[in-house]
Amino acid sequence: MCCDLKRRFLLLYATQKGQAKAIAEEIWQQAGAHGLEADMHCMSEMDKYNLETEKDPVVIVISTTGTGDPPDTARKFVKKIQDTTLPPDHFAHLQYGLLGLGDSEYTFFCNGGKTVDRRLQELGAQHFYDTGLADDCVGLELVVDPWIDGLWLALKEAFLLQKEKEGMSSDVDAVSSSLSAAPHVVHELNLTSEVQNLKLEDGGVRNSDVLTQKLVDISLVASAGDTEPSLVHSVPPVSQSALNIPALPPEYIEVQFQDTHGENPHLSSLISEGTTFEVPVTKAVQLTSEDAIKTALLLELDIADTVFDYQPGDAFCVICPNNVNEVEELLQILGLSEKGDYFVCVKVKQGTKKKGATRPQHIPERSTLKFILTWCLELRAIPKKAFLRALVECTSDAVEKRRLQELCSRQGASDYTRFIREFNVCLLDLLHAFPSCKPSLNLLIEHLPKLQARSYSVSSSNLYQPGKLRFVFNIVEFPVCPTRAVSRKGVCTGWLAELVAPLLHPNKNTLDTKGGNPSTEKISIFARPNNTFHLPADPSVPFMMVGPGTGISPFIGFLQHRQKLREEHTDWEFGETWLFFGCRHQHRDYLFKQLKCFLENGTLTHLKVCFSRDSSTAEVAPPKYVQDAIRLHAKEVARVLLKERGYFYVCGDKKHMADGVSDAVVDIISVEMEVDKLEAMKILAMLREAKRYLQDVWS
Repeated sequence: MCCDLKRRFLLLYATQKGQAKAIAEEIWQQAGAHGLEADMHCMSEMDKYNLETEKDPVVIVISTTGTGDPPDTARKFVKKIQDTTLPPDHFAHLQYGLLGLGDSEYTFFCNGGKTVDRRLQELGAQHFYDTGLADDCVGLELVVDPWIDGLWLALKEAFLLQKEKEGMSSDVDAVSSSLSAAPHVVHELNLTSEVQNLKLEDGGVRNSDVLTQKLVDISLVASAGDTEPSLVHSVPPVSQSALNIPALPPEYIEVQFQDTHGENPHLSSLISEGTTFEVPVTKAVQLTSEDAIKTALLLELDIADTVFDYQPGDAFCVICPNNVNEVEELLQILGLSEKGDYFVCVKVKQGTKKKGATRPQHIPERSTLKFILTWCLELRAIPKKAFLRALVECTSDAVEKRRLQELCSRQGASDYTRFIREFNVCLLDLLHAFPSCKPSLNLLIEHLPKLQARSYSVSSSNLYQPGKLRFVFNIVEFPVCPTRAVSRKGVCTGWLAELVAPLLHPNKNTLDTKGGNPSTEKISIFARPNNTFHLPADPSVPFMMVGPGTGISPFIGFLQHRQKLREEHTDWEFGETWLFFGCRHQHRDYLFKQLKCFLENGTLTHLKVCFSRDSSTAEVAPPKYVQDAIRLHAKEVARVLLKERGYFYVCGDKKHMADGVSDAVVDIISVEMEVDKLEAMKILAMLREAKRYLQDVWS
């Protein structure tokens, strides 16, 4: 375990996509510089730690997944501590500090961390350090960095308190001095107005986040006219500051090139979430006109020969590759264009200083280089600061090196947010912006996350169309901007659009068609069931649906399913149904004009449509957005939701729509129930808790 029990603390992390693990590793790394040893484990490794007997402080880093669930690696732990037979003093001996990660774009922000925190408190555990809740929407580092900074003093005080309780004051001075000697504060240096080069010393820097400042009297600046900062250029005070940057992450991967003989792994081997199915795309329809701002496509998959099953409201995932041109471009920059088809063996580097180093699970032990870059690594991921720190070592130009140092430093935090996070800068963007940066292949494997399958809402009913699965999506566009030299399409939506082009334009002889039947194109999918976003179990219960744009997708499945049930069960009682739909232009992006058919046959009771960009000559202007239409029908909303205990479904964009809809519902509750806004918000929270106000939203 650890050499000195009194300087040890237990460090647990629970991660879904790797962020919590990376932060835990940063804490583990910094602990050494503070005279401490972190005993680090994934929360799922319950055979390697025991909170029931743990005497030392516990630090927990935990993310949130889905609509507010703890990550998969925390499920066993959460299930264990939620045992209702545990006494309220079960963890009375435990001192802990918790850092939760989440995204405020979603309703149940940091709920994974909050769930664990709340339950530990209920079981008698005590905080030795205040809980931190980091928001990926604005940048995790805004909370993570200061939280880690304050952790060391909190641990010091926890150790001192522990010593006092045990009556062992003799070693207090030793603990105190080892902690106070650790370099965790950067003292600003007064620099001259000349641009200085921050030289990384080979010794010492690797174990500390404090850089030695070396003043070098050389001119490294661009023209004096550059007064505005950019991705590649900084201005005072950042350009003249001493920098506090992360410790250099130890390398831990070794890549060995082999021959060109063999077979790549099957795509199903990359997925741990469930059974994958390779299914043909049998139909593709463009739902928007050519002059619409966004292009929406409907795709139909044939699942008749599989055991894939779903309910309306479920989602499923598409396994997609990185763009082939981007893969080729990256190979060229890495100087590996000739090696793309070579098999590589990926192993842990012997003698690495990285604790518990293992080959990433999403990287096959043996596959071709192209396979790894195409199917395994998220090339579009926003580079984390630890990756930028590693890229510094691969950069030869002094100006570029300094700017990369700034972008990963505390002093450059706002520049990192402004020029990297907000512009969705990816590795290729960085390599174009900093051409002297030539990273190694092992560095990419160490720092780029797993290429995630993309999730889509089902837009059909298996009861209405047996053996078919439909879904709708907009082709995502990333236009040229100051940090991106070329426009790009979304990883999955761009690939799907290209894949189904022969189905969309069957008469065009494109160079990409291989001469076969275009309908034989197949994609790999796996189920992602939604436990709550389903039709009411009782068909007599009324419900309202709000789905502007492609947010209407799951509601098409709802209505198809309801129509079939009405045909098959004429003696059943069915509750009224409302649909609020909105788009920009009636004649450009009204995705499902056949909604009127549901209205005519009685499946849909009320259809309210609004067009935000169409002009109107009416005396009273029609509602522009769905939230406006909802307000116009306030009494009906209150009746269905509050008096008749109906359901309210919202699907679509979180920031620009779902928040506006919830605000409208809060106002309606406030007026119709004659309560203040705070009380109305509590009522809406209760409706969420009761699973009668349901959201399927994205940012």
